[in-house]
Amino acid sequence: MGRLIYSMISSLDGYASDASGNTDWGASTDEQLHDFIAEKFAAAATYLYGRRIYEMMTFWETALDDPAHPDFVRRFATVWQSAEKIVYSTTLDSTSTAKTTLERTFDPQAVRAMVDALDHDVSIEGPTLAAHALRAGIVDEIQPYVSPVSVGDGLRFLPADLPLNLDLLDDHRFDSGVVWLRYAVRKD
Repeated sequence: MGRLIYSMISSLDGYASDASGNTDWGASTDEQLHDFIAEKFAAAATYLYGRRIYEMMTFWETALDDPAHPDFVRRFATVWQSAEKIVYSTTLDSTSTAKTTLERTFDPQAVRAMVDALDHDVSIEGPTLAAHALRAGIVDEIQPYVSPVSVGDGLRFLPADLPLNLDLLDDHRFDSGVVWLRYAVRKD
């Protein structure tokens, strides 16, 4: 039985992107962080995306084609390319990456049944899609990578109107100042 894990880079003040939609403050050149994320993502052989985060992540489909990319970028690209991806969107016409399925509707019960039937974890990414899963009570863990930056406004990592009770399971601090936190979502 797999776990549904919401995991993304977040600002210290709780935003997944700033008011302009930028995420370039998210430690994209941190080799230690990339390798850690690749290790965590390898355990989740299925990724669930909304349209916007999927469009950002398509970079990884061709990252191995450029020999100029550093090894840590290539390692993450290998992990990403090997995973199954499901994109939930009513506006995307088609997908442009291998191992990718396009779904028009996010059905929390169907997602939970899929996760329960798998022998690996499932990662859900994008704060809008994750908010639907959190509201439905199907997320098992929240794993933010908190960057040492405050962006002031933007798209929140967690919904502002949804109280959650969490239990800290693990944490890791990176030399860059990013902190990974692993929380179980209490079902009480």
